[in-house]
Amino acid sequence: MHVSALEASLSRLLETPGVVGAALVDAVTGLTYCAVGDARAAGDGADTAELAAVITDRVGPAGDGGELESVIVTTARHYHVVRTVRRAGDPLLLVAALDRDRTNLALALRQLNGHVEGVLA
Repeated sequence: MHVSALEASLSRLLETPGVVGAALVDAVTGLTYCAVGDARAAGDGADTAELAAVITDRVGPAGDGGELESVIVTTARHYHVVRTVRRAGDPLLLVAALDRDRTNLALALRQLNGHVEGVLA
């Protein structure tokens, strides 16, 4: 996918109420392919990939047996949503930073989940 098309696709996430930044990250290498909005709020790609790997490593031994779908991290100012994007090859991570004061988390998650498949379209 061309970078400008990817940027346009990610920019649509910024239309979700409360989303202040988003990024698409390689889940294995941590390489950030594209970031929109407040990239600092979306976080560092390598740190996000490492977080997803640690959680995946812990979920298996805990008896879940499934693959990581999403993670929500809360801070005093933001919700950080990390969603796995399945594709051929290494999975990707869709990361969105949401302003806690302006976000209905349940509605935002529903809208973000709807965007996941369209990100690479």
